[in-house]
Parts: sequence; structure tokens; C-alpha cells
Amino acid sequence: MATASSVQRLHIAELEVELVRKDIRHLHLRVYAPLGRVRVSAPLRASQASIEALLVQRLPWIRTQQARLCQLAATPEPLGLLSGEIHYLMGQAKRLELVEHSGPAGVIDSGDRLLLRLPATADEARRRALLQAFYRTTLKAQIPALLARWQPIIGVQAASWGVRRMKTRWGSCNIGARRIWLALELAKKPAVCLEYVLVHELVHLLERYHNARFYGLMDQFLPDWRERRTLLNSAPAPGELALS
Repeated sequence: MATASSVQRLHIAELEVELVRKDIRHLHLRVYAPLGRVRVSAPLRASQASIEALLVQRLPWIRTQQARLCQLAATPEPLGLLSGEIHYLMGQAKRLELVEHSGPAGVIDSGDRLLLRLPATADEARRRALLQAFYRTTLKAQIPALLARWQPIIGVQAASWGVRRMKTRWGSCNIGARRIWLALELAKKPAVCLEYVLVHELVHLLERYHNARFYGLMDQFLPDWRERRTLLNSAPAPGELALS
């Protein structure tokens, strides 16, 4: 039997896959930037045949994500946060405009532009911090209303929630503490994506695992969740994707 730290290399239809055995209950498939590296985490007792069958079934999805990530990697992302760059806010493309300002620094959404007001001496780190703070404030302002709507529908109550930067997930749920975390990057996505992730995490308060019951509950509460997930995982997005 493989140990929790064992790593194997599988080859499925000319696709190389990293297989990691862990003390978990379900398979998890991920595609990583920049060029689409594939990794599957599998329970210690999962048979190799069942793992390979999953990979064969998900080949179209894997190829689609790899192609998208390669395209994103070929398109340099703006690094300097300078005037003229395109940034996204709740799914809308906004042109960034730096505005020299001696008063309080911050970001203003002016419709088709994001006005980044700050002193002329502000460096890139300061510009980035201001934009991140704006995204955080924007996202957090929308969550209470969504919780007020969905918690009675689903019949659960989160004890607390928060927003933080995440590298591998759009959201997470600590079942024991009944605490929900949402990814800061959701501020760049359409509002329906934020709603999908929040509902997804709330449903985990009813069902811990991604099993038939979980997906049945998702179908019941949010019938179009698959379409929203597809939209969520389309560009612009972070460089690492999780298949939920």
C-alpha cells in the first residue's frame, strides 16, 4: 500500500499526471499554471484503475484548462499597476488611471475606469496594496446581503466569515467552527460567481464531502451552479484551478 507521501507519475493518452496518495476520502483533480501541470490527490485505498478511469473521463476538461492556461501564460500580465492597464472589477473590464493626489490615497470606481489616487512618490508596492484593499472592501460589502438571503433558504448559519488571498481555492469552510472564507480574487469575477461560491460553502455546512448528496443539494438550491462554475473558472482568473 502506498504511503501518504508517495508520488507517482501516470501517463494517460500522452498526458503526464502527478499522483499523490493522501489520507483523504475523495479524489481531487487540479491543473496548475503556467503550462497546465496536472496533479490528482487520491485516497490511500483508491485503486489505480479507478484513478485512471477518472482521468480518462476528465481528459476534455483537462485539455481545455491546459489550453487556457497556456494562452494566459503567453499574455504578459500587467506588473507595474500603471495608467492604461486593464483590471477587472466584478467581471467588468476597467482601465486603471493613476491620479496624483495629496489627500487620502485610495481607489475610486468611476464607471469604465479605476482611479488610483495617491502621492506621486508612491511606489508599486503601495499601488498594489491600495488596489488590494479596494478589492477587499468591494467584496466584503456584498457578502452580508448574500448571507441574509441564502442562509434561511439553505437552513444553515455561518458563525463567521472572511475574505483572504487564496492560491488554490475560491472558498473554504471550516465545518467545526462554521467559518467560511472567500477568495479575494472573487472581486474580479461577476457577482453570480461570488454567489455560487458562497452557496457552495454554505452547503458544506449540511454535507462535508463532495458526494452525491452534496451535488443534489446544489442542484436543489442553485440549479445553474455548473454554468456559474464554468464562468468562474474562465479568464481572468488566478493561475491555479481546483475542480470542485
